[in-house]
Amino acid sequence: MIRSYMQASRAPRYSLLFALPLLIIYQILAALVPPGPGGVGVRNGADVVLESVFVWLAGVWGPRLFMICLIAAGAWILAKDLRTNRGTLSPAVLGGMFVESVCLALVFGIVVGGLTAGLLGAPPPPMALGIPGERLGRGTLVMLSIGAGIYEELLFRVVLVGLLAWGAKTLFGWRPLVAGIVATVLGALIFSAFHYIGPYGDPLDVYSFAFRTIAGLFFSGLYLLRGFGITAWTHALYDVFLLLR
Repeated sequence: MIRSYMQASRAPRYSLLFALPLLIIYQILAALVPPGPGGVGVRNGADVVLESVFVWLAGVWGPRLFMICLIAAGAWILAKDLRTNRGTLSPAVLGGMFVESVCLALVFGIVVGGLTAGLLGAPPPPMALGIPGERLGRGTLVMLSIGAGIYEELLFRVVLVGLLAWGAKTLFGWRPLVAGIVATVLGALIFSAFHYIGPYGDPLDVYSFAFRTIAGLFFSGLYLLRGFGITAWTHALYDVFLLLR
């Protein structure tokens, strides 16, 4: 039974459906939260990066085109998996995925924080790992946390690590295992550095940088082992728990 759950929960028919509420909640909150300082709308940085490609292609229609492509790609992958694996979807599997994500989010900080402390010889300052919220409301921070789960995992795990691994194999002829390891490490470093860019970026700090690099490695491993849905929810829930503590 456990083995069948582990296999089913990684499949696109469950993983994508499980991630869908995060996308919906984020989009609703993003439309409702007040603008940031200067009257500028606030969005998750990974969302902005992904949308910028479509804005470059389609101008003001870029965000709509991005959302259409995102939903269409997800629906195509979902339909393909459902055709291959005929049968009804089990609510018990989706419920188990939520419980698993909550448990992973609760232990995430302890595990990654312990590894960071072991690496640097001292625990990171608590505020170095938070979300810079002095200028933003609580609702905006919750929206950004949920957006981190869906869009940062999409950008850094699915797109970036995938492209880096593909480039290492295609351009340099590296073996898949070597290419995957290098892509994962480089992707984790870029993921960490991303949090210090822009007007709402954190002040650069060695402890938080190391924490987020190790977090990037953790999320990459979780993505490979448990799929996109559980990884996205674990990331989002951890950020929300950190905000509400």
